[in-house]
Amino acid sequence: TLGSINTQGLKGDFLRSPSGGAAGPLLTPSQSLDGSRRSGYITIGYRGSYTIGRDAQADAKFRRVARITVCGKTSLAKEVFGDTLNESRDPDRPPERYTSRYYLKFNFLEQAFDKLSESGFHMVACSSTGTCAFASSTDQSEDKIWTSYTEYVFCRE
Repeated sequence: TLGSINTQGLKGDFLRSPSGGAAGPLLTPSQSLDGSRRSGYITIGYRGSYTIGRDAQADAKFRRVARITVCGKTSLAKEVFGDTLNESRDPDRPPERYTSRYYLKFNFLEQAFDKLSESGFHMVACSSTGTCAFASSTDQSEDKIWTSYTEYVFCRE
């Protein structure tokens, strides 16, 4: 086998040319040996909240997305999001390790989706949950505040 990438960098098999001479160009962790992009998954998540009026017939009032989280292999996340990826909650993470602690420096889902699409990813699954923050309230005249968590799973083959 060719070996694997560890936290010390590339193993010797990767650094020698096929003829046994000096090392060729080094690969980034998100590239395969043939120069194509590596396959993998990235999950985008966010928490949201919204208010629904008493009659539940009125339009919901949505608040802005506060933070978009990024889960997946560190090297793929850095390749896709570049300097818009905030790594402060998990600094110095090795490229081949996974993380769920990164988040984006912007808060527009469409911008995240565009970056993923431009990098060859497509959505394969999504999930959302919602709970009412004041479910035990006996006052039916109050607006109810709902919170939600939504995840989108993207794949590149």
